[in-house]
Amino acid sequence: MNGAYSLLTTLVDHGVEVCFANPGTSEMHFVAALDAVPRMRGVLTLFEGVATGAADGYARMTGTPAAVLLHLGPGLGNGLANLHNARRAHVPMVVVVGDHATYHKQYDAPLESDIDAVARTVSGWTRRTLDCGDIAVDAVDAVTASRAGIVSTLILPADVSWSDGEPAERSLRSDHVPDPFPPEVEQVAADEDAVRDAADVLNSGAPAVLLIGGDATRMPGLSAAARIAEATGARVLCETFPARLQRGAGVPAVERLAYFAEAAEEQLRGAEHLILAGAAAPVSFFAYPGRASSLVPPGCEVHTLAQHLGATAALEALADELTSDTRVRVAPSARPDMPTGHLTAFSAAAVIGALLPEGAVLVDESNTAGIGVASATAGAPAHDVLTLTGGAIGYGMPAAIGAAIAAPGRPVVSLQADGSAMYTVSALWTQARENLDVTTVIFANGAYDILRLELHRVGAANAEAPGPRALQLLDLGSPTIDFVKIAEGMGVPGRRVTTAEELADALSAAFAEPGPHLIEAVVPSLASSAV
Repeated sequence: MNGAYSLLTTLVDHGVEVCFANPGTSEMHFVAALDAVPRMRGVLTLFEGVATGAADGYARMTGTPAAVLLHLGPGLGNGLANLHNARRAHVPMVVVVGDHATYHKQYDAPLESDIDAVARTVSGWTRRTLDCGDIAVDAVDAVTASRAGIVSTLILPADVSWSDGEPAERSLRSDHVPDPFPPEVEQVAADEDAVRDAADVLNSGAPAVLLIGGDATRMPGLSAAARIAEATGARVLCETFPARLQRGAGVPAVERLAYFAEAAEEQLRGAEHLILAGAAAPVSFFAYPGRASSLVPPGCEVHTLAQHLGATAALEALADELTSDTRVRVAPSARPDMPTGHLTAFSAAAVIGALLPEGAVLVDESNTAGIGVASATAGAPAHDVLTLTGGAIGYGMPAAIGAAIAAPGRPVVSLQADGSAMYTVSALWTQARENLDVTTVIFANGAYDILRLELHRVGAANAEAPGPRALQLLDLGSPTIDFVKIAEGMGVPGRRVTTAEELADALSAAFAEPGPHLIEAVVPSLASSAV
């Protein structure tokens, strides 16, 4: 058997059964082997950033890795932004990057590049396989390492892929020991000393904030955090962009740390202790003139209870240490009143909250335009939210692909800002090709609203009269982007709406009919008053 077949069989034997791919010449033997390994589902994307974002969304919903197949260094480079998001989200992923044949590299062909160096910028594990007989073992190591919540990258030269080698069973040899996990993700059990330290802090009566993230943003971790808050009076916050947050009716409610530094500072003001459970110490997303980068209040002591993989176990141990009461408050069932009239960001959010289906997966890259979504959906039926963890835009529509494949019985609602939608808009084609149950709502305000706001927050423009050339660079209205035509051109039914009533009708129709749909919701700019 050739190396590509050995790789595929090893991956599926170890639980990796979906591969999001944008292949090239170097990967053709992998592509050909798909017919011989039907357990591997190959999903074609038209851009590498869609493939990597889809694998991220899949991993967030399953907790297990998908594979990604990319073509040489430029293909890896095109997928880098969503690999950055995946790294920041601590999700498992196995990236296979094809390379030139080993004997061809010396000729510096046009696509030659330093793949290893690029891969290391986003990968917690990398390896280049130089012998076909090593493919199975290397694949096992890649999968094993990824399960610690990292991106694993396996670089596979073309001649290694097409050469014959030993069968995949070699991966199960008794003397093989997979590479150790990186030390920062190895521990998953509760650290007794850290639990005792946190208990002492919380029992002291001093104002404390518990900041949760990682694996603590699902029901078990949220319940433990709620028990701790009720027993001690500590305030619980969730990291700004959790990888996967369960919320809605029947789920303990948690407030997210604000994106803007000024608001986050107010949330944390007065805290004398900050306990981290799966989250990092909060910092401002960017530097601003005259403002501190760290959001930790002056004089506040920071305590690390757990890293991202051990957060739930640590919170449960801490809750048991502090209280025997297992009852927790949960969010009540509540829907916004259905609004009427011309759409705004807030009325659009209210419509979504009023109609969100039970068990939905909400992939939220609505950015500035989605400012009202969190409050509008707080009492909707229980649902999952996937957010832009790494801050690299162009994540939402690809992640919706992965989420829909990972959870085929659940409706996926993709909330998307118009500017970031254009980064990976070809994801719609894959949604149509795979007939995925994804409803995409584009908040179309015709501008990079967040950058209009930031123009002033960084002190780069006169607050009353920024220059016309600066404003033009942040405007998306000349020419106006027609998302309905784009969607229909890729096989996704589209509809433009301008009123709350039209949005409600379009959402109801989309939720009632399986398959992908796109709704372009025209809303005014929230930053227009600032410009």
